[in-house]
Amino acid sequence: MMRVIFDIGHPAHVHLFKHLARLLMKDGAVVLFTARDKEFELDLLKAEGFEYESFGKHYRSLWGKIWGLVKYDIRMFLTGLRFKPDLLVSHGTIYAAHAAPFLGAKYLSIEDTGNMEQVMLYRPFTDVILTPEVLPKDLGPKQIRYNGYHELAYLHPEFFTPDPAIHSWLGVEEGEPYAIIRFISWEATHDVGHKGMTTEDKINLVKKLSEKMRVFITAERAVTEELQPFCMRIPPDKFHHALNYASIVISEGTTTGTEAGILGTPCVYISTFVDPNLQEMEQYDLVYNTSESQKVFAMVDHVLAQDRESYREKARAFVASKVNVSRYYYEFITNRYSKKSEAQLLKKHGN
Repeated sequence: MMRVIFDIGHPAHVHLFKHLARLLMKDGAVVLFTARDKEFELDLLKAEGFEYESFGKHYRSLWGKIWGLVKYDIRMFLTGLRFKPDLLVSHGTIYAAHAAPFLGAKYLSIEDTGNMEQVMLYRPFTDVILTPEVLPKDLGPKQIRYNGYHELAYLHPEFFTPDPAIHSWLGVEEGEPYAIIRFISWEATHDVGHKGMTTEDKINLVKKLSEKMRVFITAERAVTEELQPFCMRIPPDKFHHALNYASIVISEGTTTGTEAGILGTPCVYISTFVDPNLQEMEQYDLVYNTSESQKVFAMVDHVLAQDRESYREKARAFVASKVNVSRYYYEFITNRYSKKSEAQLLKKHGN
């Protein structure tokens, strides 16, 4: 049987890999998740019921990140020595990549940002880099493209069914309009040099929307005191259900923007970072992109004037044009990595 480690670098990666992990486990694979305690990754892993190992707190400072590179590489290697994986999988985390060759394992990177400062650190150690077709960057001969988005790995209709009970969690009536606003920390490597909304515009946006509907904020770091009463307080595993029933989403984060578009929830994405997923989704009239904070207000007015159900219809057509991503990953791994003979696996794992 295969033994697989999934290394988590962001809460979205738990969603990215959870259905793939269960498909492999159904075939008899033994699965372990590893993670840093950064945002709410560990809460999600607990909620999903996966076996996991935490490598401790995430470091935010430059020197902390340098120390973390050493610390997490060592922790990953020691964990691998105990677990004896055949395959390590991650969203381009360098720790899994660095450990793989020393563990006699393969490393598969599932990438959709193409941050070259990270790619250069893990590419020499990886077997394959799987990327969506829409990613414009050429990552070299190890890159294999597929027609899908990471977010479809967990929001494809086969795997995601929206739960109307989320209205009770949020304290809103079914059919009552509400907005979700996503603010990011701007501390990720691909966020360097980019920006989203100004603090003043954030406050004005919340005030404007709250005159028409309930407003919920989700943020990677603490918001100003004036905005704290609007912060969403639901378990993180409920977030996509909330996203599904929202009237509108305004997001500085690419993941939340893409998730909203897939679910048919109209989204305004505000950032100077140009995301290929969201650029493509704008062609389907699912997401509206801008790099100018002030333009958000006009875009919000435009969205709220449209028929809400029309966005769901456009989203269904969009999803139908893509592959079922978790199934694609599962078939790729099964075809490429489960060809070892049973004798080889028994020898490696000392059985």
